[in-house]
Amino acid sequence: MEGRELKGIYSAMTYLNASTKHLLDGQDVPEDLNAKGKNVIVIGGGDTGEDCVATAIRQGCKSVVQFGKHGRLPDERSSSNPWPEHPRVFSLDYAYEEAEKVLGRDPREYYVKTDAFVGDENGHVIGLKTSSFKKGHTEQEAASSSHWDADLVLIAIGFQGAEDQVFEGTQIERDESGRVIKTSPLTFQTTREGVFAAGDARRGASLIVWAIEEGRKAASAVDCYLDQEVSVF
Repeated sequence: MEGRELKGIYSAMTYLNASTKHLLDGQDVPEDLNAKGKNVIVIGGGDTGEDCVATAIRQGCKSVVQFGKHGRLPDERSSSNPWPEHPRVFSLDYAYEEAEKVLGRDPREYYVKTDAFVGDENGHVIGLKTSSFKKGHTEQEAASSSHWDADLVLIAIGFQGAEDQVFEGTQIERDESGRVIKTSPLTFQTTREGVFAAGDARRGASLIVWAIEEGRKAASAVDCYLDQEVSVF
């Protein structure tokens, strides 16, 4: 993407990692990764993006906006989302509650597509050019704005599959998102004997607690496999 090489653009995990090290070990947060006094843009509407929003607020950012590619959830359940399914309805999670209290607004913007990053003469990001995913969308008119000021940009887009080189020569079947689609529900073994998949590589983008859970079970299955105590897939 145009301008991706500019300074001030970081992955969400790089940003959150620096903040966590500061909280746990007292390490100084590098100036480039400190949101204090800055206009912050978070690209990605998921949980990791929400954590970036909360962290930026607690660091004393000047403003924070979170871009999402989907629309605002309805205030009430739709007929396609009946009980006992998890209700897909609008809510103010912890980061957004903090944003409203500290900055006076919900930071989420919907249907926003980033088209380019804009930099200054020193090669540092100063803004983003965007367009709307949904033409004619009026619910959030700001989503069609052509420019957003930004001193710090955090990329929190979803998981896009394990790296391709991991699968070279394995002939393991994956879907378009890069997820391994055929694994044993008990052993996590793939269609190739001795190759196991767990967490996001198997489930797709999900919460880290699932990755931890599946990682532990897969490790146990690998141990059993090495001892030849379980059958193959």
